[in-house]
Amino acid sequence: MSPNAESTAFRSALEVIRAVEPRVADAIGAELADQRESLKLIASENYASPATLLAMGNWFSDKYAEGTVGRRFYAGCQNVDTVEALAAEHARELFGAAHAYAQPHSGIDANLVAFWAILADRVEAPALKRAQARHVNDLTEADWFALRRELGDQRMLGMSLDAGGHLTHGFRPNISGKMFDQRSYGTDPATGLVDYDKVAEAAREFRPLVLVAGYSAYPRKVNFRIMREIADSVGATFMVDMAHFAGLVAGKVFTGDFDPVPHAHIVTTTTHKSLRGPRGGLVLCGPELADQVDRGCPMVLGGPLPHVMAAKAVALAEARRPDFADYAQRIVDNAQALADGLLRRGAKLVTGGTDNHLVLIDVTGYGLTGRQAEQALLDSGIVTNRNAVPQDPNGAWYTSGIRIGTPALTTRGLGTAEMDGTAELIHTVLSQTTAGANPDGTASKAKYQLDPALADKISRQASELLTGFPLYPNVDLG
Repeated sequence: MSPNAESTAFRSALEVIRAVEPRVADAIGAELADQRESLKLIASENYASPATLLAMGNWFSDKYAEGTVGRRFYAGCQNVDTVEALAAEHARELFGAAHAYAQPHSGIDANLVAFWAILADRVEAPALKRAQARHVNDLTEADWFALRRELGDQRMLGMSLDAGGHLTHGFRPNISGKMFDQRSYGTDPATGLVDYDKVAEAAREFRPLVLVAGYSAYPRKVNFRIMREIADSVGATFMVDMAHFAGLVAGKVFTGDFDPVPHAHIVTTTTHKSLRGPRGGLVLCGPELADQVDRGCPMVLGGPLPHVMAAKAVALAEARRPDFADYAQRIVDNAQALADGLLRRGAKLVTGGTDNHLVLIDVTGYGLTGRQAEQALLDSGIVTNRNAVPQDPNGAWYTSGIRIGTPALTTRGLGTAEMDGTAELIHTVLSQTTAGANPDGTASKAKYQLDPALADKISRQASELLTGFPLYPNVDLG
C-alpha cells in the first residue's frame, strides 16, 4: 500500500465516522496521537499494521456464522468460509500445527475452548460410550446429572499468579477457577525460575486432568519437553497458553524444547501481543482434539467475528514473511538490552534478566509499590503496567513490580541503543519518586511524590527518543 493510499484510507474512515458521531472520530485521532508520543512498554500490547487494522472495518462485521467452515447454521457464509479457512491455513503453516481454530474472540475465549475440548474428550466422550449414547441429548436424566457432576469435578495444575501465571489458568476470580479444582506450581524462591522437579512433585500429588504451562509475567523460557513428560507421567492433558510469546514461536526464536507446538496436546494464543495482529485468539491442536475444538461455537463462543478473522488472516500472512523472524529476534535483543541497562543502574529484576520479550522490575528496591511506580512513569510519558512479583507482599492490586516489554517499541524500529536510553529514563523516574502518606500519617501504597518539572522533562526526552521512529509514518490525518 502506498503512503498516500494509507492516509486516504484512514482520513476517509474518520470523515465517515465524524459525520455520525464526531466525538468518536476525535477520540480515535487522539489515541493515535497519544500512542505516537509515548513510550509504550506494556508487554501485551503492540501496533498492528494498517492492512490488519483496515481488514477489521468491513461488511464481514454484519454476518452471523455459527458453526465452522462448510458447516454453518446460517446461509450465505461462503465468504466467511474463505477468510476463516485462510486464517486457519496461515496459522497451521506458521506454527507447524496439524489443526487451527481461528474463531476465539480473545485469549480467555481460546482457553475456554481448549478447556471444554479437553473435558469433552476426557470426560464427556467416555460417559457417552458407557451410556451407549451418541449425543448428550440422548442421556437419561440420571446419566446427565452424573456427567454434569463429573465435568465439574476435574483438576487443573498451572503456574501461580505471583510467579507469572495468568488469571485464566484456574484462579477463583476467573471462570476457569470456578470450573476446576485448581492448584499452582511456583518458582524457586532464590532464582525465580521454574523448578521442574517441584512441578513433577506437585503433579504426582494432585493428579490433574490438565497441566497448564504459559505465562504473562515470567521473563524466561519454559522447557515444554520436560513439562510434557510430567503431564504424561500422571496422565494429564498438556495445554500451553503461549499468548505472550507466540510471536517468538512464529519467528523461530523459540525452537526445540522451547517451542510448545510439538510438545503440547493443545496450544492457545492471542493474535495481538508479540504476534502483532488484531485482538483475538487461536487454538492449535492435533487431530485427536480437532473435532472437539471446532465445536467451540456454540459450545462456549457466541457468533464468530468474521471481520476479525479476516484481520487474523492478514496478520498471520504477514508473520509468515521472512522479515518477521528478524523482528522476533530483535524483540528479544531489545528486551535483554533493556534488562542490562536497568541492572547496570541498580534496578532489581525478577530472575535477574530475561530470555523473552518482557522484563519484571521489583520496585521495592526504589521504596515504591507497583501502583506508585506505574503512575509516576505514566506522568513521565512511559506507559507500563504494575504486576505482582513472586511472594508479593503488596498483593495483586498494589503489587511490588512493574512489567515492561519490547514488542511495540521494536515494531517502531527502536534498537538496543534506544533500549539503554529507555532504561535511563525509567531509572531516573523511579529513583526520584517517593512514596506518599495517608492523612493519618501511615505509608500509602498508592500516593507518591514526583517533581512535575522532572516528569515534564522525562516526557520530552521520551518523545525525543521516538523522533526518529515514527508510528504509522504513512498515515497523515491532516
